[in-house]
This record gives sequence, C-alpha cells and structure tokens, in this order.
Amino acid sequence: MSFFEALGSGICAGLAVDLSLFPVDTIKTRLQAKGGFLANGGFQGVYRGLGSILVGSAPGASLFFTTYETMKSKLSRSGLPLSEPVIHMTSGSMGEIAACLVRVPTEVIKQRAQASGGTLSSRNVLQTIWNSEQSWRSLYSGYGITIAREIPFTLIQFPLWEYLKKTWRTSNNREKNLAHEAAMSGSIAGGIAAALTTPLDVIKTRIMLSQKRVSYVSTVKNIIHLEGTRALFSGIVPRVLWLSGGGAIFLGFYDTVFNFIHDQ
Repeated sequence: MSFFEALGSGICAGLAVDLSLFPVDTIKTRLQAKGGFLANGGFQGVYRGLGSILVGSAPGASLFFTTYETMKSKLSRSGLPLSEPVIHMTSGSMGEIAACLVRVPTEVIKQRAQASGGTLSSRNVLQTIWNSEQSWRSLYSGYGITIAREIPFTLIQFPLWEYLKKTWRTSNNREKNLAHEAAMSGSIAGGIAAALTTPLDVIKTRIMLSQKRVSYVSTVKNIIHLEGTRALFSGIVPRVLWLSGGGAIFLGFYDTVFNFIHDQ
C-alpha cells in the first residue's frame, strides 16, 4: 500500500459516501438537535450544509486512510507482539485524530446549516462564525467529543471490517475481496458501531450546535434532566441506516478503488 494509493482511494470513498447519504445525515442531526425534528426544519432544505462537506470530505477521508494504512504497515513490521485487531484499532484511532483536524470545522458548519431549518447556507454559517470573537474556537467546538466518539466507533468498526473481509477471503481461498464482500462487511461493521456510539453522537451534536461553550458533563446532565435518558439515543435509526449504508459505500468503495489502482 503506497501513500498515493491510500490518498486516491480515500478521496473517492469520502466523496462517494457524503454525496449519496447527506439527506439522511441532515434528518439525523435535526432529530438530535434541541427542540426536535420539526422545530429544526423537518424535511426542508435537507441539502443545507453540503458545501462544507464537499470542501472537507476529500482531505478528511484521505488524511484518515493515509494515516491508517501507514500506521498499519509500520505496526505490522515493527516486530512488536501485537495482534491484528490491536494493530487495526491503533491505526484507526490515529487516522481519526488526524482526519478530525479537517472534519470537525466542516462538521460544525454543516450541522449548524442543517439545524437552521434550511434558512442558512454553509457560507452564511461560516461568515457568522468568522465574524465572532472566538472564530477558531467555535470552528473546533466539539473537537474533544468528536474524538471521544470517533475512537470508540473506530475501535469497533475497523477490526470488525477487517475480520469480516478476512473471513470472506479465507472461506473462498482468495487473496483479495470482491467489491460486494468489502461493502457488506463495511455495512455490518458500520451499523453495529453506529448503534453503540449513538449517545456520544448526540452529545457531540448538542455541543456543536450550542452558541456558547459548554462542557461535556453539563451537556449530558441537561439532556438527562430536561429530556430523559432516551434522548441520548435520539436519531439512532437514521444514524444506523446512514452508517450501515455509509460503511458499505465508504469502505466498499475504498477497497474497490484501491484494488483497481494497485493492479494498474
């Protein structure tokens, strides 16, 4: 796996999943936002915030996969007594930390546009944040909780994805996975990881949508006190559908494009 193979495959995978599943992500965000689905726009303007994703999707996905594949290669050759799941979990975690440097600002802009009820574009949101006194801090609001969500998600998703792909290869005595095998493995892994990390996603959404800086602890306390524990699982159905479909497209597309580039 070369740097440029991971780079090209990551860019294609990121754009494919974000463009195809953006409306589902909008519905999930509005379900999780304070006030609920209808108060935050319902089905109106479900593509609001797409601009920020188009700008951040390619570099975010490429940062993840170049870091993931580089770390996986280095750890595999390090001579350390590491099992395959540990290597995949460590590599995935490092990839998420790198990708979130790009992903978090675009996520903040995207979610505020999504929760505006279709009245604000990505450009409007960015201008508002840029003109505020704490523009950079606002763009990275929720960075910590995003990392806290993405790392557990990755710890579940990537070892499971790699395990399922390996099972397909072993049972069919092949060196490479077919496209549908990588996609199905990604879908299963993404759906399971999505369901288990939904509370962290709800907390992240509330922090990013807040117009002032709030702590993780106070956010959790407010949700439970005012809305009950069930609110921590708001949007679980579209999140699971989104990340099951997203896992199939993102990881399946990545694997297919990489194999195509590698064979040229």
